[in-house]
Amino acid sequence: MAPLPSRRDVLRATGLLAAAGAVGGSLSGCAEQLQSGFTGTAPSADVLTYWNLLGGGDGVRMQEMEDVYRKQRPDVDLRAVTLTWGNPYYTKLSLATLGAQPPDVAISHLTRVPTLVAAGLLQPFEPEDIARHGMSKDKFVQRAIDRATIDGKIYAIPLDTHPFVMFYNTKVCEKAGLLADDGSLKPIDSEDALVEAMHKAKEVTKGWGGALASVADVATPWRFFFSVYGQLGGKLLMGTSPDEILEPDKAIRAAKLMRRLTVEEKVMPTDIDYGGAVALFANGRSGFFFQGEWEVSTFKDAKMAFSMTKFPNLMGGKYAVQADSHTFVLPGQEPYERRRLDLVLDFIRSMLDQSITWAEGGHVPTWLPVQDSAKYRKIKPQSNYASAAESAVYDPAAWYSGSGSNFEMVAGSALGGVLSGRTQPEAAIHQIQVGISKMARTPAPV
Repeated sequence: MAPLPSRRDVLRATGLLAAAGAVGGSLSGCAEQLQSGFTGTAPSADVLTYWNLLGGGDGVRMQEMEDVYRKQRPDVDLRAVTLTWGNPYYTKLSLATLGAQPPDVAISHLTRVPTLVAAGLLQPFEPEDIARHGMSKDKFVQRAIDRATIDGKIYAIPLDTHPFVMFYNTKVCEKAGLLADDGSLKPIDSEDALVEAMHKAKEVTKGWGGALASVADVATPWRFFFSVYGQLGGKLLMGTSPDEILEPDKAIRAAKLMRRLTVEEKVMPTDIDYGGAVALFANGRSGFFFQGEWEVSTFKDAKMAFSMTKFPNLMGGKYAVQADSHTFVLPGQEPYERRRLDLVLDFIRSMLDQSITWAEGGHVPTWLPVQDSAKYRKIKPQSNYASAAESAVYDPAAWYSGSGSNFEMVAGSALGGVLSGRTQPEAAIHQIQVGISKMARTPAPV
């Protein structure tokens, strides 16, 4: 794996070294809680500032959880701020941390945590501190908490795992003979089995067997590819040269499956954007749909007959599936004083205990007291794929990697070309190797 850059490299890469000294006093139009993070104006002791990047259904559910916390702690003034998803969020969070005092607690994708740690922008959670609030590593999904542990220190408390999953139309699949006696989907355990199931579904829909976004969406092609590549045991970022970015033979095999489904077998459309893929499935024009589990609310609202299951194990080896996690982090360059830290940890514990609400939006709770509960198991179809959390493959640790990153843009663009038929698998993998290698060999792009 390519080494993570130094703190100065990371800050320079996002333009923060130049910007940090210029932000003070320039944000008069921002909300008070946002301005305090940039200017270093410390809030009063009973104020808890919280930043996140959660929009849509996630944002609504998080606000519900925040309101419960406010009722639990009426003496605390919780000031929650939602910022733009992706790179803009992480830039603002970094600026606020450099600016003297960041928010007390913030959400970060788990794949972004290593870069923030390398930049010296996060404080670790000490075992004795989280223990005071009834939290310990053994109460979390191991895969997630292990990824949150860097050099023996816990730098993030995972709220969820959100894996890539497979949705299926139960009426279509029943007519196609794809359901077992209990109404669940019959096993799909190989490339050929997936293609066969897609053809059977296509015969019923008279449209498509499945739907996968390929146009104006770099994340979805990457998630599909990385799930298959992970099942092949493929490694990423073994070095910085093109030949070390990934394992070509395994990568080409995964990309060939993508082309087979669209160009060769014609069971999925070659050119369709995110919204179009959602509409195809919602309208019964495709029997299967591949996406993150967060789309469960869309199809529940549409009152369609559907269910969900884990992304299938198509390669016959150890199961793996692409995923990320929303986590709570402690932005700061100095250790937290005890009162402030306990305020934050109490808030985090409240969010974890409420993660049954969070799970309704599709995300798998990483807090085992919730995931192992009878109440969670009754939430269908959300609990059907909970075991995927222990087989999650996360994007590699690098300053240009993670959800919404340049890594996804380079790789996803090339793989979208494979799905559309514009790019051969071999050419797409070469494109990824060259593009990622340039970033890997450039620790501090200006």
